[in-house]
Amino acid sequence: MSTRLKQGAVVTVLALRYGFGAVFLYGAYHKLSRGWLSSPVMREHFVQRLGEIDPACFAAAYLRHFAIPWYRPVAWVLTLGQICVALGMLLGLAVRPNAALALFLLSNISAGSFYNLSMPPFFATALLLIATPSGQWAGLDKGLHQRYPAALWFK
Repeated sequence: MSTRLKQGAVVTVLALRYGFGAVFLYGAYHKLSRGWLSSPVMREHFVQRLGEIDPACFAAAYLRHFAIPWYRPVAWVLTLGQICVALGMLLGLAVRPNAALALFLLSNISAGSFYNLSMPPFFATALLLIATPSGQWAGLDKGLHQRYPAALWFK
């Protein structure tokens, strides 16, 4: 692979990482600024979505038995998870574990039938960020990995 092609690939992955982080930061900001952690807004979204889908599908069971009864902890986990992912991506800190966390959050969002055409690129980006050492290219992971070479968080 030529040097120019490698540089292009690195720049592309970094751009995806920063964009990914920005989207997760916006998601957390949206929930925080609209009071989702201290109100039943998330529950209302879940109930509305439950009424729009086939009651016999997996997403309906997920909403009925998990997301709706536990909407407040779900809101907290989702929002705090989005903050962790956003900071990790933007700072280049524990990028691979944060990409795995993003994959977990995206899977749960999809399980609740909030899947749309924007999800496959997010899943692909999370997998790409797990597979590449982008935190080593630009971010705090490089220095932390040198200081703590046995720590999986910074590889």
